[in-house]
Amino acid sequence: MGNADLRDLAVLEAVPFDDLSGSVVAVDAHNWLYRYLTTTVRWTNEDIYTTTDGDEVANLVGVVQGLPKFFEHDITPVFVFDGSVVSLKDDEVAERRAGREKREEKLETAREEGDELAVARLESQTQRLTDIILRTTREVLALLDVPVVEAPAEGEAQATHMAREGVVDYVGTEDYDALLLGAPLTLRQLTSKGKPELMDFQATLDEHDLTWEQLVDAAILMGTDFNEGVSGIGPKTAVTAVREHGDIWGVFEARDVFVDNADRIRDLFLNPAVTDDYDYNPEIEPDMEAARAYVCAEWEVDPDEVERGFERIERSVVQTGLDRWT
Repeated sequence: MGNADLRDLAVLEAVPFDDLSGSVVAVDAHNWLYRYLTTTVRWTNEDIYTTTDGDEVANLVGVVQGLPKFFEHDITPVFVFDGSVVSLKDDEVAERRAGREKREEKLETAREEGDELAVARLESQTQRLTDIILRTTREVLALLDVPVVEAPAEGEAQATHMAREGVVDYVGTEDYDALLLGAPLTLRQLTSKGKPELMDFQATLDEHDLTWEQLVDAAILMGTDFNEGVSGIGPKTAVTAVREHGDIWGVFEARDVFVDNADRIRDLFLNPAVTDDYDYNPEIEPDMEAARAYVCAEWEVDPDEVERGFERIERSVVQTGLDRWT
């Protein structure tokens, strides 16, 4: 989910939604969806999003409740879905799976003991993006005519590539790794309460007098999704060391430390797998009737739980008065 230590280095500022009106944002779909999925599961009765066949589609509640914020502020989201997992992330995936299994054991105990608060908390922590969740998310987005792009690997890297090419205005993710990928402008907390938070790539480099490569080197020393950091090296020490010794190999030699696969990790951030083979139309024309039927009739989501979200989407059509809305 990215290196939170990067927050200590990133140049961040709150921005009013008025400044974002008319923009296009490439959203890291898995990052955004997982956030809404866990929140929905934690605070919503499971009967609301569980079908008679036992399929759980809390994602549909999260999507309908989360999308209106984009539309109400005249922001076009383009959801970018992950492709294959980068091989160096295998250890992280295994670690997350092991952690989830431990939480599932605790969840079973909490259920046996009748601890409802613990059950709600642990259910949210054991969520994963199943095939059904990913498929139904894509399908409801299609009915709402929200653009989708399929990444060859990391969705966040593809979203960043689109921003660097000028195809979109911003990257939307909670993950600070967008900074390492070179996302020019990243929006965090985009559909949360309050103002979004803007993370500025070039301003961050200027603030610390670093090149892009040096910023990545500092992150590798701190630790990334692909490696553990060097013991005793935090954000300030990492930046100072990289500036003093030029790059990560200079730091290795001067401090007699080493990070396995440093060159490969560096390349994953500087030259990630991306594609230009995609197409989308920002002129969105949602089919509200079909979307409602899909969510509530086909997947049996309680209409009362999503109707306000659908109404907000419809209301935003009138308020914006944009030709692309029908």
